[in-house]
Amino acid sequence: MNIKRIILLSVLLWIIGTVARMLTCGWLFNWVYQIPPIIWKTSAEITQTGNMISSYVAGFIISVIFVTVFAWLYKGLPEKGVKKGIIYGFIVWLVGALSGMATLPFYMTISTTVVVYWIAHAFVMNIIYGAIVGAIYKK
Repeated sequence: MNIKRIILLSVLLWIIGTVARMLTCGWLFNWVYQIPPIIWKTSAEITQTGNMISSYVAGFIISVIFVTVFAWLYKGLPEKGVKKGIIYGFIVWLVGALSGMATLPFYMTISTTVVVYWIAHAFVMNIIYGAIVGAIYKK
């Protein structure tokens, strides 16, 4: 495993993910979170120092996991370069986001629209993350 690239890619994905969440969840698709029932924390609660730091740390850890698992599976994934990464991103989405979120409306008081948005957002982001990792990571 190329530890230097894993760290570099983890930081890159963390930055891209943070910016993407700010632009999509915080601005462009913020209307999704106004659909009842409104169960979300207020903006003031979200921006509290402890919440923000915890959110950034969790995002970075998730990026490290995403890149490290790609490195572990590198030889077993088909294709090369960007295509290899896109396949990996799709697999992560399929096994993680889709299977994890698809049933949320059945056992939580949450808008189905929010869940559909989260699934679509996760799909796009995992494909982008995978393409980036596939393009940059080399054994």
